[in-house]
Amino acid sequence: MEVQSKSGPADLAKMRETVSGLGLGEVQLQQFGAPTDVLLRVAQQTGGEGAQQAAVAKVRQALGDSVEYRRVEVVGPRVSTELLAYGTIGLVFAIMSILVYLWFRFEWQFALGAMVANVHDIVLTIGFMSVTQIDFDLTSIAALLTILGYSLNDTVVIYDRIREMLRRYKKMPMPELLNVSINATLSRSIITHVTVAMSLLALLLFGGQAIHSFTATMIFGVVLVGTYTSVFIAAPILIYLGVGTGRLETAEEPATARP
Repeated sequence: MEVQSKSGPADLAKMRETVSGLGLGEVQLQQFGAPTDVLLRVAQQTGGEGAQQAAVAKVRQALGDSVEYRRVEVVGPRVSTELLAYGTIGLVFAIMSILVYLWFRFEWQFALGAMVANVHDIVLTIGFMSVTQIDFDLTSIAALLTILGYSLNDTVVIYDRIREMLRRYKKMPMPELLNVSINATLSRSIITHVTVAMSLLALLLFGGQAIHSFTATMIFGVVLVGTYTSVFIAAPILIYLGVGTGRLETAEEPATARP
């Protein structure tokens, strides 16, 4: 619903509080164009076309004559399915692009390890959304892409240190080298994730219903899943992929050297 306030700039907080109390499910309000213009989205109602019209009537009755109703549209299942399909294609394309980038930036083992870790994050997050009954829509796609970015950033930092250690210490056993590399970047990972967690927690508690599902998904994906993925999955999997097995044995550095 596109509405326009008749008495100056629209009060989004008051309108959101009014509409959220109608029991229509998730409601989103967004200001666009002039300060008086508001775009209001209501979740699809169960019961067919009659239920949708009843929801529109409830919103009109709640807001009354304080706004002018400029446009009312219903996005049907066909349109929403197409939007979701395009969003999913975008998610898959992003994952494949990251794979190609890491392949050129590091080696194919690093790219495959990062992809395993990222797919692990996405699958677990989708499972969390399924269990908690969070709607899988374009907002969810945005959350998944953000989670993918955070997880990949942390993984690349650790991988970069591992590659540096591989060049520096030729005789250090691979498990020990991974342990030293992870310890060298652990404080940075903890600080980053704690900072993000504090921001997301504030949004979850005070951000309102409009971004509640997005924030809850982000907290699970970035804080609870992404925090351990880079350390316990992305790095150790390099051993199984054979990274470092072909290093030359030289006497330049002892096997127990430390950075």
